[in-house]
Order: sequence, then structure tokens, then C-alpha cells
Amino acid sequence: MDDNPAPPASAAATGTEQPEPEPGTSVASTPAAGSHEDGEGAAAAAAAAPTEPTDGSSKTVSEQIASLLWGGKIKPDVFRRWLQGFSFSDCEPSALVQRDGGPCCVIAPVQAYLLKILLAESPAHSFNELTADKCKTLLIQAVCQILMKCKTDAYRIVTLEGEGHEQASPSGDPAAVRQDDGTEHEPSEAPVGPGVDTHDAAMVRPATVQRTAGSSTTATWTAEAFHERIRFREHAHIDEVHQFYAQNYHVLTDECGVLLLLYTVLQTKGLEHILSEMSDPTESLIHDTYGCGSQALINLMLTGRAVPHVWDNEQDVGGMKLKGINQQSDIGFITVMEQLQYCTVGFFYKNPKNPVWVMGSDTHLTVLFSHERRLVSPETPGELARRVFRQFDPDGSNFIPGPVLQDVLCALELLMRSRLDPENLGIILLNAFMSEFFPDEKKSTPDTFDLLHYNGIPNSNYGSVVQYSRGQAVLLESDVRMCNPSDPMLTCLQTKWPTIEVNWAGNRTPSLN
Repeated sequence: MDDNPAPPASAAATGTEQPEPEPGTSVASTPAAGSHEDGEGAAAAAAAAPTEPTDGSSKTVSEQIASLLWGGKIKPDVFRRWLQGFSFSDCEPSALVQRDGGPCCVIAPVQAYLLKILLAESPAHSFNELTADKCKTLLIQAVCQILMKCKTDAYRIVTLEGEGHEQASPSGDPAAVRQDDGTEHEPSEAPVGPGVDTHDAAMVRPATVQRTAGSSTTATWTAEAFHERIRFREHAHIDEVHQFYAQNYHVLTDECGVLLLLYTVLQTKGLEHILSEMSDPTESLIHDTYGCGSQALINLMLTGRAVPHVWDNEQDVGGMKLKGINQQSDIGFITVMEQLQYCTVGFFYKNPKNPVWVMGSDTHLTVLFSHERRLVSPETPGELARRVFRQFDPDGSNFIPGPVLQDVLCALELLMRSRLDPENLGIILLNAFMSEFFPDEKKSTPDTFDLLHYNGIPNSNYGSVVQYSRGQAVLLESDVRMCNPSDPMLTCLQTKWPTIEVNWAGNRTPSLN
């Protein structure tokens, strides 16, 4: 597993990114790292003193960051939908829960990186056996891997002013301490609920503690109060970041947790670098009406670069150089919008280093993954030829005009037109092309494999409970793609595997929305 990816282009050019150890490796051996096997270890980490930053002082988050993120005035209902922390499903220990629409552009990438780590460590049968401490560690590792991709010169961890183990209260009352369950108590007040340690339990499932405590789940932070209180501290090394989150896990699980991570990503990347990668710096990263994230924000979370497009490298459109994905990604991306011809997803996103893909519908992001590593094995020469051929066959008709053959052959460094079109019909058939150059080629992709799908919104899951949907996929022999507009899931999968069919458990096709 490559957990030390190449730095973003902007960082590589300046030489600021340095190779770093995998988050959680050197610090995981100590209690502060958050890799604990028993309750005593977790409690010790929770009680440990906060990590000191590099310079020991907090700094104000740039107003330009907030302006770039939200645009002009922040609508209260949009901001309210973003007020949620990271919490796991009661029925699927490693699946994050998304309360409202909007933050999927942060939650889904975090879930994808968490699954990337989990697939490398655990067999499928052990998913339901994960402990709360293990899931906590997975979440912190996923966050660290995302930040490693975004780092330019330093990690800038954004928190609420006054946060340590006691969080700032949105009411501003210095006598009231904001606990991890989202309620306010006097400092001497004992934990509520018989036998419930509010702090320890809230680190794993804050919503559970809220119900136990009888407190309201209604968010109390306003956009103004939030932006008045956020500050950041700089850390030089990823181990320091890992240790900070291990000791201050509530920063992720409190009702502002998703927002704090988003601001941490933006501050770590840096305003200047973000603007240099966006094609339109005047466009906000969050839609001012619907609260959903832009493609630039999704790309930033997945690859560390805030480019606005999903094709490979740059494309010249009307004399404008439009930036896309510049290298094979750790996490893939496919979208139903490609079938509708709104975009073209490139090879780098469709063929990631790990069998994990974020899936995009017109309103939501979900995650697809598999235990079959051969889905991301290197291309065979025949698969390379097939891919290049399809680049010149954008309609998927399985033939190309004869004059285009020279371009295909130049791309493949092959020359043999007369043998492919002996009757001078003016077309080159795909089957003839493959039979001529790769008669004995074996596919690297298996014909059958397992697929699992994650949707973080409870109401989009069977029984209104967040859990993975499981299916068995088969790739048919035919080159003819069978389109079914009434099945968005299949439509999206076919942008990656044109001949795929999937039998989902219980005959229930999971929702992309």
C-alpha cells in the first residue's frame, strides 16, 4: 500500500513536500497514537495533554478561505446541513453516517480512504468484528492520508478557539463547558446517564451519547459564531497530526467536526495553491443554494489538487488549458454524469491504485469497493490497445473511421492498416483489431468479483440503517453495452465496466442518492 503518495504538483515544484512515514506507524506504538487494544489505553489517550504545535501559537483562519468556500453570504440552512461530526453506524462499525445532504464531498472521500486502509489490513469476514478503538484509528489514518496529499509547507489543523478536551461553547458563556455530547454543563457536573462515560462514548458515537444524555441534537452554532472562533496551529510532521487527533478525537466527532476537517484541508493546501489550480477562482467550492461541493473540492479531497475536471492531464478547449487529473489516483472516481455526456472521466480516475471508487450521481456521492485486487492490476498490452482504440471511438460503437487508424497505431507504435481493412470498407472492427495484434491476450480483470457499496445517508439504505450493500458482479463476453436509464447504479458502473451485470443481495439495488 502506497501511503506516501507523490506530492501535489504545486508542492513538488517548490520542493516543500518531504517524504513522511505512514501516519500512525511510529506513534502507534505509544498510547498517545490511538492504536489501543483495550479500554484503558483509549482512556489514557483521551486524558493525555494536547500536542503542542510547531510554533506553540494559534493563528486566525483567513477570511478569504471562507469566501472561497461559501461565496458571498452563507445561508443558515446550508450551514446547518454542514454541522455534523464524524460518527460510525451502529450496524456497520466502519461505515460513517451522514445526517444531511451536502457534506458528502468530505464524508465520502474520508470513507473511501478509510476503506482503502481497511481492505489492506482486514479480510472481508472481519468487517463486523472491528472495535471502536480500531475504527477510531482508521478514521484518523484516513484523515492523515488526505492531509498528506494536500500539504504544501506545513499541516494547519483548524479547531475551535479554546478546544482541548473541553470545547468552546457557542453561547460564549465562560462558565459553561461544551462537552463532546454537544450539551453545556458546569465544569463540575458529572457525566449524565447511568454507567456512561460521556467523553469516551462520544469519541465513537456522539449521537448515541446525545440520546443517552437526553440532549437535543439540534445544532447551536451559527456561521458567524463558528468563523469567529476557528483558529489553526501548524505542525511540521504527519506524526504530530496523528497524535493530535488521537488525543483530541472530539475535534472530529463534535457537531463541527466535518467543517473543521474541511477548513484544515484548505488551510493545509493554502489559498494560493488552490486558486492556481482552479479554472474559475470566483466560483465557490460549496454551492450557495444546495450546499453540495464542487468537482474542484471533490478532487482536492481525493487527490490533493483542486482541479475542476476529471479527465487525464490537461485538455485544450478553445485555446484554454483546462486541468484534470495528472496521475493515477489512490482512490477512483466514476459518475453517472459521464453516461449523460456531461463529462469524461479519464483513465487515472477509473483505474486507481486501490479497488475503491467514489461514485457520483447528480446530487450525492457514495463509495464502491471490492476485495478483488486484480481489479486494479496493471494493464496488459491488449487492454492498453483496447483503451486507446476506445479513445478514438467516443460513441462506443466498436469501430473507428479508417483514416483514424494511423492515429491509433501511432499511439500504439503499430503499423498494419491493410490487414485490418482488406476489403477497403473504410472501417476497422474492434474484434479484428484485437485478434490481429493480441490473439492470445488474457485479461487482467477477473470475469466475476465481489462489489460492496456505501451510502452514508440512513434513509437511502434498506431499513434506514447505514450498512454496506453487497453484490456479485459478472463481466459479460459481449462488447455491446446494454443501457438501462431506470437503473442509475448500473449506468454508473458501466462507465467503468461496459458489460457488467450485478446481482445485489436481497435483489435490492443500492441507491446512488
